[in-house]
Parts: sequence; structure tokens; C-alpha cells
Amino acid sequence: MKNSTSLRIARRGLFHAHPRAAASANLRFISSEAATLLPTAPSTRYKSPTHSPIASESAADTLSRASKYLLPVYARPDFILSHGKGSYVWDTNGQKYLDFSAGIAVNALGHADEGFVKTLTEQSGKLLHTSNVYHNEWAGKLAELLVTLTEKEGGLGFPVGGSPPSIDGTSAKVFFSNSGTEANEGALKIARKVGKDRWAGAAPGRTWDSSNCTKTAIVCFENSFHGRSMGALSVTSNPKYQTPFAPLLPGVDVGKLNDFSNLNTLVNEDTCAVIVEPIQGEGGINIAEVDWLVALRKRCDEVGAVLIFDEIQCGLYRTGTLWAHSALPAECHPDIITMAKPLANGYPIGAVLLRDTVGATMTPGTHGTTFGGSPLACAVGHHVLSRLADRTTVAQIMETSAYLTGRLGLLPKWFPDILQTNIRGRGLILGLGFKDTAHPGRVVSMARERGVFVLTAGKDAVRIVPSLNIGKEEVDLAVDVIEGCLGEL
Repeated sequence: MKNSTSLRIARRGLFHAHPRAAASANLRFISSEAATLLPTAPSTRYKSPTHSPIASESAADTLSRASKYLLPVYARPDFILSHGKGSYVWDTNGQKYLDFSAGIAVNALGHADEGFVKTLTEQSGKLLHTSNVYHNEWAGKLAELLVTLTEKEGGLGFPVGGSPPSIDGTSAKVFFSNSGTEANEGALKIARKVGKDRWAGAAPGRTWDSSNCTKTAIVCFENSFHGRSMGALSVTSNPKYQTPFAPLLPGVDVGKLNDFSNLNTLVNEDTCAVIVEPIQGEGGINIAEVDWLVALRKRCDEVGAVLIFDEIQCGLYRTGTLWAHSALPAECHPDIITMAKPLANGYPIGAVLLRDTVGATMTPGTHGTTFGGSPLACAVGHHVLSRLADRTTVAQIMETSAYLTGRLGLLPKWFPDILQTNIRGRGLILGLGFKDTAHPGRVVSMARERGVFVLTAGKDAVRIVPSLNIGKEEVDLAVDVIEGCLGEL
């Protein structure tokens, strides 16, 4: 048994304790009523690997087939996953792994969730696909749930517990896609069209389709990740992803997250859209500061630019609130939110949620998709989102996050030569920063050899984005393994 002591973990509000954010959300920062046991020394149980690829004829055949027929764009370890349950997966050789990456922040309810499987089975047996030539019963229901939850829980201009500003009760619209990158493509298209409308309305005699329109520029930020299709890739400011496919879209300006110094020149009269992640995931688990987001929103309003929050990885309760920006002041909220990953727990879906004032520009034929918003995707999405929005689930996310953050917070003290001082992120999107950029990749590999899946983020971080229904047992296993890996570096 580990040597432990009774330490009290502060229950953080799952976002930085910025006074404006706290006041806006009407939240108090309180200590847990019950003391939680934390270890007083790092675990040494996982100093050596416990898992290894086991050569078998079937595994060799599968790997050989993949090598022969699949495009080699992924670097994957030489084992094959066969099934999963909860937060665990098994390979074809029977080795069990804790999936503490949740399919890159996707499997919010874990693997083979019974309610998810039941919904998927029932709806696929009833109506799977119709195209958007016809209505289906689930697209409207999921859209309604997204809008009403946002109105109630905050985001897109609504304060927590606020009421819709419009007379008829409608305040936002939803467009469904199949993935996060498609959601971002849709958001950028909408913002570009709004920009043309606003340019035309700024002076007599102008028309939106004029070749003289200059309001077409897009602003993004360093260390961002918005997708791999050409438009989304153009605002993903990472040479590793962009260089092989240049030239990309023209008219993209790149700024620095949390840099106030050049906002007025970066976002200007020619800017139609600004896209930013409130918490950068792929780029390193970097949080956008509240005051900077307020200044960014203000500047967008001054020049008539559409502000897009990419919450594909950080949204939908991963931070403990519906959106990563839900509890932040309404004066920093976006015009558009994009989402995808956890919305249907692994079934492909994405969505764009936008204010009516922005959505008014879109008319029949201006955007579309064959598969997006299918009855199956939306039925599953409605089930998953309803489960995540349940107050019991939200309370569990907050409780687990507080314990996980408490355990991770000990690591920089125990490994000061290896780790940076602060734990990045909030809720269940967290990052360990490393002083040596060679270490994150090594730790990911070492953890996998000890039966735990984690990810890298940016150049210097290990990313922790587990399923949202994990418990203390999974946290202890994951952090024990990470401690064992750090001890062996």
C-alpha cells in the first residue's frame, strides 16, 4: 500500500480563478467537505514495461494487410485493438489498456456504453440516412438541445442562467456536419459571407458580390489546430501540417495567443473572421486569458469581424461546463461555436452553433452536406449530450477533475528537473509541460508499454483527455504509470 497522507483538494471551478469569470458565473471556490488521500511519494510500481506486442499469426496478417493497402499517413504501434468497455480496451492478444486519451477526446462515455449501443441499434434499425432533401425527427431535437442548453448554461453571448434576448425565443441556429474540420470549414464560409454583406452595407452602391470587396481576411493564432482540409489547414498555423500542401488560402493573418500588443493591426477593417480555441488542444493545452478574449471580442465588434470559437476538443463539458467559455463574461463570447469530438461518442458528427444575427446571411443552397445531420448521427448525439448535461455527470466531472489535478500537481514538485511548474488546462483537458521537448513522446511510448494511453500536445506537453465518466480508480492507475515513467527518464 502506498504511503499516503490526508490532503484537502480545493475544488476549482474548472476554469482559472479569474475574478471576472468567477463573478460572471456566480461561483464560489470551496474546499471539498471530505479530505482526499494523496500519495506522499511517486509510485514505483510501473518502473518496468508490463505490455509488449506479442507476435501471432493473425496479428501479423492484419498488420501486413494494413501495410499493403492503407495509405501510410499514421505512425502506429504494432498491436491491434479488438474491443473495449468503459475506459479500457483490449488488443487481439488479450492485453488490457486504460484509454486515457478517449480516442483523442472523443469517447466521452467510454467504450461500448450500453445506452449508446441501444440508441445506435434502435435508430439504425429504424432510419439511418435520408440526405438533407428531407426532414428527419432527430436533427431538430439535437439542435434544440444545443441551443437551449447554451441559453441556460452560458455561451454564445448568454450569461449563465440568462434568458434569450429575442422576442420569439429563438436566438441561435445549428448546422450539422460530419467532423470537426467540416464544422470549421462551414464556420469560415459563413463568416466570409457575413463579411461581404457587411462590406456591402457600409457604403451606398456596394453589392456583396463585387470583386472590389476587401473584407475577406481571416485571423488565426500560433499553435492552433483547426483541421486538415484546405480551408481549416490554412488557419492551422503549424508548418509541419501546412508546408507540404502550400500554397494554402491567401489572406490569412497569424497572431499570438494572449498577445495584446498588435490586436488593432492584426484584426482590421479587412478582417471577416477570427478563429481561436479557448483552450488549444493539439497546440499544447494553452488557455486563452479572459481579458485577452474580452479585448479580442471588442476589436471584432469594432471592425465587424465574426468571432469563432473552435471548441471541438475543449467543449461539451470537457472543462466541467457546457462550453469552455460558458462561465466567462458574456462580453468575450463568440458569434459562432464549432464542435464535434464527443458529441456522438465516436459516431461521426460535427456542428456549427451560431447567433441568429450571423446566421441570417445563410439561405437555401448557400451551404450543404450529404451525410451531415442524419437521423442516426443526431439520435446518438441527442442521447450523448443529454447524458453529459445531467447534473450527476457534471458533478462527477468536477469531482474527478479536482482529484486528477491534485495528483498531477504533485509531479512538478517530485520531478522538478523534468517538468515545468504548472499543470496546464482545466477540467478533463490537462497537460504536463516538459523542459526537454524530447520527453513527451518518450513518456507517451513508455506509458503505452505500461498499459496506459496518453497523447502529446505541441512540442513540450503530454495531453490528458480521458473519457468524461472516469473515476478515481482510473485516475490512480494513469497517474501511477506516469509517475513510473517519469522516474525512469
